Amino acid sequence: MGHGQSVGPATVGRYARQLLELAAGFDPSPLAELDIRLPGLDLRVRAPAGPMLEAAGVALVPSSAALPAEPVEVTVLDAGMEAVPAPLPWSGGHYVAHRLSADLRESGLQAHHFHDLDFWQVYDLAARRGVQLMKGPDVFPPWEPGAPLRVFLHWAYAEQGRRLAHAGTLGRDGKGVMLAGAGGSGKSGTVLAGLIHGLSSVGDDYVLLDIDDGVTAYPVFSTLKQDPAGFDRLGLDARVRRRPLNWQGKHQFTIRELAPDGIAERLDIAAILLPRIGAGATRIEPASAKEALLALAPSALYQMPGERESGFRFFSRVVAALPAFHIHLGTDPAEIAGALSSFLEDIER
Repeated sequence: MGHGQSVGPATVGRYARQLLELAAGFDPSPLAELDIRLPGLDLRVRAPAGPMLEAAGVALVPSSAALPAEPVEVTVLDAGMEAVPAPLPWSGGHYVAHRLSADLRESGLQAHHFHDLDFWQVYDLAARRGVQLMKGPDVFPPWEPGAPLRVFLHWAYAEQGRRLAHAGTLGRDGKGVMLAGAGGSGKSGTVLAGLIHGLSSVGDDYVLLDIDDGVTAYPVFSTLKQDPAGFDRLGLDARVRRRPLNWQGKHQFTIRELAPDGIAERLDIAAILLPRIGAGATRIEPASAKEALLALAPSALYQMPGERESGFRFFSRVVAALPAFHIHLGTDPAEIAGALSSFLEDIER
């Protein structure tokens, strides 16, 4: 890990092991520990006081439904700390995340590299130990504070046969729907409208899915985002303090701030809804399984490094288990929430 070196396909496994050994032997005195019980796993974060530890404490949702176990432990280090080397750059030609993941898996490892910042995340699958190495305490991708350590959670949950899905959720009395779609489709505005008008959610950006007995969604992250126009349209100033705009030009806050009782412990998912911004009254019409798969799977597989075959099979099973619908959104948040509440009532029958 000396000066002038780099990492490529032939050396990435050795480098990953070196980073794990660095974390295991690191003097713990400059590190704080944060333990969070999540659905199905316990997470221990070892990191210096600073933005990453703060983000984990704000964005992650503690759960009483977890299964006590040896925790997944992630150590966050940066090159500004004593005895921590600068992260090495990638020099092995074109970086292909899923190919790297498939190659490393044979040796029981996973790793991800964000090339613009030489930001490394490495995970030992059997030991359930990971390390995140950064150039400095705030040198991380701009999306990381909204879903901190999500890559490690993705790897840990995938080993359980579960997956993090890039989707929104709304429900009531434990029954819910999942909203999937590209940015700008109205997904986040729909979740916010539902929360404002009494529905619950297990997340708007990433949710944990289990398909052992039907499709069940659990909360992992509490993060919500909305642009200034949506803030005005939804009347959020009366409920939430505006923050400086994030990398997407949106204000970022949490479900707990907007609706203190709005986070459900779980939702049994009864349908996939594909939102479209429309006019007039909200209406819900059948959609095909193919449309649902294209709305749900690509973003989840693209945003989560790892081999893609098992992920595609997982989301194919989700879509096969659930009916899909287009939801053409009206312009009145209360009317949208009412239409969703009526839909949930109908599918409960």
